[in-house]
Amino acid sequence: MKVIAIAGKGGTGKTTISALIVSALKEGGATPILAVDADPNYNLGDALGVEVTETLGATLESFIDQKGKIPAGMTKAAFLEMRMHQSVIEGKKVDLLVMGRPEGPGCYCFANNLLRKALEELAENYKIVLIDNEAGMEHLSRKTTAKLDILLLVSDHTIKGIRTAGRLKDLAIEMNIDIKEMGLVVNMVEGELDPRAMEEIENLGLSLYGVMPRDTAVSELYLDDESLLSLKADSPIKLAVNALIEKTGYLNKL
Repeated sequence: MKVIAIAGKGGTGKTTISALIVSALKEGGATPILAVDADPNYNLGDALGVEVTETLGATLESFIDQKGKIPAGMTKAAFLEMRMHQSVIEGKKVDLLVMGRPEGPGCYCFANNLLRKALEELAENYKIVLIDNEAGMEHLSRKTTAKLDILLLVSDHTIKGIRTAGRLKDLAIEMNIDIKEMGLVVNMVEGELDPRAMEEIENLGLSLYGVMPRDTAVSELYLDDESLLSLKADSPIKLAVNALIEKTGYLNKL
């Protein structure tokens, strides 16, 4: 089992990249895959064309509303584990686990603990686990993603976005998160990567793993409320993501 995590500031297209990586791995035969949407403002399901019918946040709220009532003969841990497994939305070779957001005050840390436990329980059933993290650095500071094979830091084509990726890299090192590989993906690039951006990447000690072109087909699919799995084979960003997967040799490491 391999774990890929996607991180970066909001608006950089993390979910788009996550969905296209899932698509590329699925097409490459790296299945079964567990896609995890760890953003409270979840939309990975939309990008994958999966209807979200259950979230871990809702599971937690339901448990709290019942004031901890559980079926006779079942422990609290066993009941929560059962509900976690019920939160997985099953698909064809790709399952989806959505964190969501608990509504009760003071429950968010517990929700993250629930996510960690769910991943520990579920991960061994999959060849790939891909985690689309929330915007910013909170998920790393809470160690929601504690052990990773690859951490991809996604930035838009701006100095601000690249610097955010640099801070994420430093935080991951500071928190002693077990990461085998860490690289930068610059998204929504029109034409060539600007030399000023490349200079900032080098100054921050970031490893550039990929440059994703701005692709109008992605915007059109989102406007039509269609999944990114509908992208044509010759889509520029689809080709770029496929090249990213090939460059890292990830399919060969399974």
